[in-house]
Amino acid sequence: MVYKVPHLIAYCSNLMSFQPGDIISIGTPPWVGMGLDPQLYLKGCEVMRFGIAGLGEQLQAVRKSD
Repeated sequence: MVYKVPHLIAYCSNLMSFQPGDIISIGTPPWVGMGLDPQLYLKGCEVMRFGIAGLGEQLQAVRKSD
């Protein structure tokens, strides 16, 4: 990562107020997508599901490119 987590928290806290349960999304871990060999990317019509126990989950659908 370019910036360490404490720096990112300090920077973001100057722009907004945090509430319990807020999440700062800071990027993708190196072992997914372009960090693999061969590289692996999502394709149209695939669905991602991610969440945190006790907070909830989110679904994201990948659109097919035109």
